[in-house]
Amino acid sequence: MAKIKPGKGHPYARILGVGGYRPVRVVPNDVILETIDSSDEWIRSRSGIETRHWASDEETVAAMSVEASGKAIADAGITAEQIGAVVVSTVSHFKQTPAVATEIADKLGTDKAAAFDISAGCAGFGYGLTLAKGMIVDGSAEYVLVIGVERLSDLTDLEDRATAFLFGDGAGAVVVGPAKEPAIGPTVWGSEGDKSETIKQTVPWTDYRDGTVDKFPAITQEGQAVFRWAVFEMAKVAQQALDAAGITADDLDVFIPHQANERIIDSMVKTLKLPEHVTVARDVRTTGNTSAASIPLAMERLLATGEAKSGDTALVIGFGAGLVYAATVVTLP
Repeated sequence: MAKIKPGKGHPYARILGVGGYRPVRVVPNDVILETIDSSDEWIRSRSGIETRHWASDEETVAAMSVEASGKAIADAGITAEQIGAVVVSTVSHFKQTPAVATEIADKLGTDKAAAFDISAGCAGFGYGLTLAKGMIVDGSAEYVLVIGVERLSDLTDLEDRATAFLFGDGAGAVVVGPAKEPAIGPTVWGSEGDKSETIKQTVPWTDYRDGTVDKFPAITQEGQAVFRWAVFEMAKVAQQALDAAGITADDLDVFIPHQANERIIDSMVKTLKLPEHVTVARDVRTTGNTSAASIPLAMERLLATGEAKSGDTALVIGFGAGLVYAATVVTLP
């Protein structure tokens, strides 16, 4: 029996650079209130959201990804030709095939990088980051580009009082490369498919195609059920990620949870008993819920504003439709 040689990888991987793109159009709550019976005060008190960004026709999933990726590549100090793989997490690219990752890889000027899409909702960035780490340790790629990107305005029912105010558009990207010491901890991830009905697309595309329904599919959710799950179960997952990395909450500098809802973020901070010195991402206030893009967008903003700095230890956790989740501890680029 022939022996297969192990890959010539690196012992560790880390995030080397981050970039983000937010569409030009800023949409305040007043615009949302044109189609639902609510108030600015209600939206802010329930979600923390004040504004969100909605993409124009030109700000496609690919176009936003290219902009964010260019920044991440420059921040990492490498060239596009050095990227060995492009992983894109999105639920709002409406071409079933080919993967939008292939278009992005080409437009960036990579040298025939492996490219594929994944669908893991709001946990998609964590899933992509875990795959990237594995490629670098295995030796399948030297540098991996991980992108979270969404145009959720295309999947928003503006008459749904429970969700119309939640979603925004944008793209966040990171470059993952080799490291000499651990900088991406073990990932605690999983799924709870028995709860899949709590966040879902209203109807399959085929129902719309066949005329079974005349309303374009949208994302809907059972708000209270999602809130309870996120607050109680995801705090446990976050703690497991800290334990897996061999650190405590006191060792953290930054907490970057999925930007779903500020009330969920506040509850997780309380349950985890995070010290006051820990910087907490609250990008949801002006960006809304951008699903797979929310963690890299929040990371990019914290670093750009100086609220977080290179070398900080951060706990990141994404959770959403599926229900799926992924949490890990990283060193910020």
